[in-house]
Amino acid sequence: MDQHSLTLSPSAAARIATIADKQGKPAILRLSVEGGGCSGFQYKFGLADAPETEDSVAETDGVKLVVDPVSLDLVQGCIVDFVESLGGAAFRVENPNAAAGCGCGSSFSV
Repeated sequence: MDQHSLTLSPSAAARIATIADKQGKPAILRLSVEGGGCSGFQYKFGLADAPETEDSVAETDGVKLVVDPVSLDLVQGCIVDFVESLGGAAFRVENPNAAAGCGCGSSFSV
């Protein structure tokens, strides 16, 4: 896979490393897409123990972002970032494939 298909920002990598360290897990974030949410699809995040055989993998500062082949069709070219603001802190997906999104940023449509 082209490593530029998925991007994990340095701030997201640092946050994942912190969370993984606290939970005693490897610093591997799994991004997947599920049906649902207010715009049709929603992002799902979770720590993974290891990449699966067919996963696409991007790495930043030793932290891996893994995406399964089905979800990859919907998030190809995305940037996963971690942002902190007055409203709170969250992972944010900048998805060039999304035609529309909801106000909370956790769901999208294509």
